[in-house]
Parts: sequence; C-alpha cells; structure tokens
Amino acid sequence: MKLDITQALISAEKVNALKSKVEEAQVALEQGTCPGNDFLGWLHLPSSITPEFIAEIQQTADVLRKECDTVVVAGIGGSYLGARAIIEALANSFQWLVSAQAEIQNSKFKKENPDVLFAGNNIGEDYLYELTEYLRGRKFGVINISKSGTTTETALAFRLLKKQCEEQRGKDVARKVIVAITDAKRGAARTCADKEGYKSFIIPDNVGGRFSVLTPVGLLPIAIAGFDIAALVKGAQDMERQTAVGVPFEENPAAQYAAVRNALYQEGKKIEIVANYQPKLHYIGEWWKQLYGESEGKDHKGIFTAAVDLTTDLHSMGQWIQDGERSIFETVISVARPEHTLLFPSDEENLDGLNFLAGKRVDEVNKMAELGTKLAHVDGGVPNLRIELERLDEYNLGQLIYFFEKACGISGLVLGVNPFNQPGVEAYKKNMFALLGKPGYEAETVAIKQRLNH
Repeated sequence: MKLDITQALISAEKVNALKSKVEEAQVALEQGTCPGNDFLGWLHLPSSITPEFIAEIQQTADVLRKECDTVVVAGIGGSYLGARAIIEALANSFQWLVSAQAEIQNSKFKKENPDVLFAGNNIGEDYLYELTEYLRGRKFGVINISKSGTTTETALAFRLLKKQCEEQRGKDVARKVIVAITDAKRGAARTCADKEGYKSFIIPDNVGGRFSVLTPVGLLPIAIAGFDIAALVKGAQDMERQTAVGVPFEENPAAQYAAVRNALYQEGKKIEIVANYQPKLHYIGEWWKQLYGESEGKDHKGIFTAAVDLTTDLHSMGQWIQDGERSIFETVISVARPEHTLLFPSDEENLDGLNFLAGKRVDEVNKMAELGTKLAHVDGGVPNLRIELERLDEYNLGQLIYFFEKACGISGLVLGVNPFNQPGVEAYKKNMFALLGKPGYEAETVAIKQRLNH
C-alpha cells in the first residue's frame, strides 16, 4: 500500500507543525495513557493472532459452509460493516446471479460458497419480511454478533431468524448452524448461547465495534464466504509494523495521513470524501465512514465523512465536488492491477466515436479517468490524497484496514477527542425506548409527550 500526499494543497510546514502532536499521540496509544485507553485492544491485535486461532475460526466456518447454502450475519455498525466491506471487495460482482442460476442449472453454474447476507442493521419491516420469505426452504445458518444481545436492531432480527431456523431445520441442526459472537461472560446473547449450546467466539472487551474487523466479528463471515483470512491477517500484521511507534514520521503512512487531514481541517476543510474507482470498494467507503465519523465526531469537532463511487458519481456529485463550497478534501483509493483483463473493442461504424480506444484495456481508460479527475479537482481547489493498493486481494485489504484504524486513533487524539467512545449514539435510543413504552422510561415518555404536544 502506498500513500501519496503530494497533491494535498497544504504546505509541508503546516503538516510538519503537527509532527510532534502526532508522535505524542503514537506514544500515548502505545503506552495506554490516552483517553479511551480501555479500548486499545485493536492496536496490537494483528500480531497477537495465532495460526491456532485462525484454524479455530476456519473450522467453524467449514461447518457452516458444509451445512448451509446461506448464512445471515446479524449485527449493526462495526459488527457487520467490516465483514461486508471485505466480502463485497473480494466477491464476484455478480455472485448473486451465479447463486440464483446454480439452483436452476447446476450443470452450467457452480456455487462454491454459501451466500452471506446481512440483517440486524435496520428496523425495516419490508426488509425483514422479504429476508424471512427468501430464507423459506433454504438451509440457512445465523451468526449473531452483539456484546450485549439487547441492541434493538440486532436483537429483533436474531429473534426472527432463530425462530425460523429452528422451525425449518429443527433444534438439533439449529444448534450447529447458529453461532454467537459476544461477550465472554455477560449479556443476553451470552446467556442465550450458553443455554442453547451454540458455538461461540468472544468479542474482546477492549476492542470497539468499529475496530473489530480482525476479531471473529469479521474473520468468521469472511472465512464462510470463502476468503483467505490468514492472508488478511498477514497484511494487517505487516502494516502494524510499518506504522509502529518507532517508524520515522516521513516513512509512516498512518502518521502522515493523520497529520495531513488535521492540517487540512485547521485550514477549514471540514469534509473528507473517500473516493474509489473500483466498484467493489463501495462498502470499504461505508466502513471507513463509520470508523472516522464515530471516532472523531465529538465535542462539536470532527471532519464530516462522505464517500463516492467514481466514475459513477462524477455524473451526480461530481459537479458539487468540482465547483461547490471549498470545504472539502478528497482521499482516493486506487487499485493498481485489476484481477481481469478486458480490451475495448473496435466497431466498424464507430457511431460513438470511441474507436480511438480500440485495443486499450478498460482499466487504462479507468486510470485516465482517475488521473483526469484528479487534475480537474486539484485545479478546482480540492486537496487530493491518494492510497494505492497493488491489487484487490486479502493481503492488501488487511493492510488497508489496519492503516485506517491506526491513522484514526492518531488523528482523533491530535484533534483532541477520545476516538474510542461514542456517547452521541445513545441519545436516540433513550427517546426511542420512551416512545415505545419500554419499562423504566416512564419519565422520559412523559417529557417527550409534553414536547410533542407543544
């Protein structure tokens, strides 16, 4: 992975002015003296993962791969976004079509991996109804991811899925194909797992959800989808070394990224847009939005996180990026080598005037679109940072995941917030429970009704 900050439109002096703060933040993370120091389990998580632990994850994944044609991951926020980001980045873009056709024409299509679906991340009645209808007659399993087991969105989905799985497959099979990833000792999900005899994995107490991709939260669904979690972990381990506290600032991509984005923030750049030119990276952008938004949006501070898919969004958001308010900067994730080769064809009539592209790789056209856009945006006053992955595989994605996590921890501390809590997330829950009449919220219910009546 390479980071290019040469087009960030910020002077080296302003970036270097933050060097000491960045280094202080790195030391505070390493020594555990920073705010939120009880949630630093992610910091050396990659290097702590053993081959035996990976083998245990893979063994459970193999059971579900054998017993299920579909596995539903029930989780919200960091409990599903990381896994979904990796799976979507690595999977065949039309896997859903292959899966559907495999049931119709087994001789023509081969389905090698279970479908991995996601639930528990919304309270959409239509979504849940359609999911349960889709699962009728299918050999499905469930991964329930929740520390407490009482998060409304996830608990609702798991209650529905557990009941349906038991009815369709019987209780004995359900015990084999329902897995809990939860707290070690307490909570409703732990109690349920112990009572029912589910295979379970632990979410470490000192790893927050948005930093949990390299725990069983992410590793198990990724392994079920058929991808190499050992290579993913190896990429993260190598990036852990490349961003370690002793690595010089000029050679440390996480330190540089944290410094540049804080320098730009101080210059009035309040919005960071992560852009990709590879459609498979859409959910990497979604995961990144939560990681940075939830970590830095505190005390009325923080860069607003947004994501676009290019070139698609150049025909919509491109206008605003090019000519809108200059409160933004752009971080582009680029893939150097695509997995496949496809040449642009020649056409005898040339009605679209594109024969000048004949014989060129489609990726070359894409790369020139990326470069042309970069030049236009920089000319338009949009600072541009560029992250290049050699290719889209488990190793490079492991590097990217840890790079963003490490830079996020540093950046939040430089900003002056606790990057590891999320007090604002609880505000809506109190109101929702009061409106739904949850026991213990009677006073809040009365207060809300008085507000609404006025």
